[in-house]
Amino acid sequence: MDKSLYFYRAAIYSTKNQEVTLVDLQNPEASPALEPWLGMVVSLADGQHTLEELFAYIAGQYGNNKPEGFDKTLESVLERLVDTDAIRYSEKPVELPYYLTIPYEQQDLEKTKKLMLEDGHLKH
Repeated sequence: MDKSLYFYRAAIYSTKNQEVTLVDLQNPEASPALEPWLGMVVSLADGQHTLEELFAYIAGQYGNNKPEGFDKTLESVLERLVDTDAIRYSEKPVELPYYLTIPYEQQDLEKTKKLMLEDGHLKH
């Protein structure tokens, strides 16, 4: 895994009740909460940090007690999120559009829909 790559969200997310979910705009309330590590990665995927920084940050949460298999587990988490197109990688920092920068519940939904239509992420 090339840890010099930047990682960024490609899906709208929510952070209700200290749980992270990916939001389906057709049915925003129906999305199940992500597993904690998946949710943490999605919430941190701002396009301004590298995978190396992500690994260091999460490892730092454990102090000297980093779980066995930490790197492989985090790589697996990233693979799952990339496979579902929740996050993507870039060789350079990425400026996220408004609707991917903040949680769904903090967004102006009219602005979100307008911008997503303009970007081709929503059909009329």
